[in-house]
Amino acid sequence: MGRLKSPPKSLQLKMQQAVQCHQRGDWLQAEILYQGILSEQPGHFDALHLLGVIAAHRGDSRRAVELIDKALEIDGHNAVAHFNRGTALQAQRQWHAALASYDKAIANAPAFAEAYCNRGVALTELKAWHAALDSCHQALAIRSRFAEALFNRGNVYRALGQRRAALADYDHAISIRPDYPEAFFNRGNVHRELHRPEAALTDYERAIACRPGYASAHFNRGNLLRSLKRWEAALESYRCAMAHDAELEFLPGEIMQTAMMMCDWRDHATRVSQLTTRIERDEAAANPFVVLALSASPALQLKAAQIWVRHTSAITGALPTLPRAAEGPKIRVGYFSADYHDHATAHLIAGLFEAHDASRFQVCAFSYGPDSRDGMRRRLRAACETFLEVREKSDADVAQLARSLKIDIAVDLKGYTEDGRTGIFASRAAPLQINYLGYPGTMGAQFMDYLIADRTVVPDEAVQYYAEKIIFLPQSYQVNDRRRAPVDATCSRAEAGLPAQGFVFCCFNNAYKITPETFERWMRILRRVDGSVLWLLEDTPRAAENLRREAVARGVGPERLIFAARIDLSRHLARHRAADLFLDTLPYNAHTTASDALWAGLPVLTCPGASFASRVAASLLESIDMPELITATHLDYENLAVRLATQPQWLSHIRQRLAANRLTTPLFNIEAYARHIEAAYAKIHQRYYAGLPAEHLYLEGGRV
Repeated sequence: MGRLKSPPKSLQLKMQQAVQCHQRGDWLQAEILYQGILSEQPGHFDALHLLGVIAAHRGDSRRAVELIDKALEIDGHNAVAHFNRGTALQAQRQWHAALASYDKAIANAPAFAEAYCNRGVALTELKAWHAALDSCHQALAIRSRFAEALFNRGNVYRALGQRRAALADYDHAISIRPDYPEAFFNRGNVHRELHRPEAALTDYERAIACRPGYASAHFNRGNLLRSLKRWEAALESYRCAMAHDAELEFLPGEIMQTAMMMCDWRDHATRVSQLTTRIERDEAAANPFVVLALSASPALQLKAAQIWVRHTSAITGALPTLPRAAEGPKIRVGYFSADYHDHATAHLIAGLFEAHDASRFQVCAFSYGPDSRDGMRRRLRAACETFLEVREKSDADVAQLARSLKIDIAVDLKGYTEDGRTGIFASRAAPLQINYLGYPGTMGAQFMDYLIADRTVVPDEAVQYYAEKIIFLPQSYQVNDRRRAPVDATCSRAEAGLPAQGFVFCCFNNAYKITPETFERWMRILRRVDGSVLWLLEDTPRAAENLRREAVARGVGPERLIFAARIDLSRHLARHRAADLFLDTLPYNAHTTASDALWAGLPVLTCPGASFASRVAASLLESIDMPELITATHLDYENLAVRLATQPQWLSHIRQRLAANRLTTPLFNIEAYARHIEAAYAKIHQRYYAGLPAEHLYLEGGRV
């Protein structure tokens, strides 16, 4: 007797089997079954739709859209298909097209909470914050315990600067989904913005506990630990991020800078070469601030800045085009910073705020840093006609506030340094926007109109590497406050922990500015000057340990490196008197540290490079009329350091000239400086109202 043959399976049974495979994640078998169904019935809606869903799961979002479009030709009213088409388009970052699909899903199913939720995501990406908020509200009105909608709404609140509302939504989302890594991650970001580092650290670690391979959480944890000066832990966190996602944007640069903060130079040349190559290939490898300390190439710095702004601060269109306002009786200048407290930038610029001509200029400070309530903050408040606390506002809202105040010139005092908020300027806070003081290089952004510099920091041959038009001040671009207290106090060698005898070279720059090449030059100088020591600032015990080891490797005893702890500014300035010569770093010079040394009467020796950051000390020395301390080559730098150390009469003459020049040359003449920068502001303001484009401006004696 022969075997009985089973009857052919119906399409309905095949579909049931396919769906079962689909639901358990057996994509290959489900795909085979769907294709089999389509071979029998080419217009089968579910098979086409679900094949599209599988393509989306596999990361082929273009194929997903093609298949779902074919399904929608059969049934154009299927809300789920429109929703899935939107998610596939969202994966391609086609936000407008995704939004249209979500709208169609909602039109066909008005209570489709997921569609409202994802619609909010698309609107968030389009910077349509209030529409995004409304969409999240609607999703939650349909389903109140919808963790993803709470998370998305928290993201919108955060973008709007409503951080406490964002925290409440993240808290609620986590209460519903205790294993929600993205919610922990974003809650950590908000805690960090609110200056709650320990809470942020806990959240990043909880995100990692939920998803050990969460590279972005490892990365942000590293950023936080670095801000807390926990360098070794930060480096380990970055390395974990790298292990999970070697392509994570800007991670290599953070690893590099953190290693530099510890003076960990293992494979330094190789890492610099790799980073340079990646930037030249247009890859998002490093924050441009990192590049300032690794290369003196203005071309490379421009490239790094252009990459950064494209990835992080592109013009958003969140606000409408700024209309041309009527010219007011005064020029309204807005200075934007997070550093209006006891900070190097504040110490430099306080005198300018006070010296501005109130009859012609209205000064407004926009503060998005901590309200420290220290003496410097009180001084800055008193110097400004308007002082605004904006740290709780979004970038777009700060820009809108500046517009409402009819600010003519918006001055960014941060650039790409820590706590900078470039998004304010990408939103166009004022008709004229200036990069000034905080970031020594180009921002590579079309929304920054001008950069304040001088002919030394930006020589003619380098102008081509700056995206901004340059305002060339007649003396040093760096503002200085001559109203600071004179350095009358003395600090003995014993008090400073220095030997009683021997020449004292010093450098009080941050550790990341000390490159192996600079250190090699210093060690050659020490070997040539018997009994000399090198006095450095101690940022971290590990950096000191590494530098001592590097000294030994170069034939210099570790006891010849002496490290100074950080102390308050007045005592720090006083201890400069115990040193004999300040040795500058390259490619990132001493900036505020150089002007501090010159104010204290300590000569600064430098060798300029090609970039802005590598020419600042030369600019200061030119402005204080001490050009003999500017060398042309690295060998000249070494030879002059040795000559000054071994010819005490000549060094004494240098110090006497420096003391005489301090108050008779332009560097610390804040009144003259204020007139120069005001002449620049007046000229660019005049050009704007004449309908003329930005152009390079050269000032001589306060006139353009």
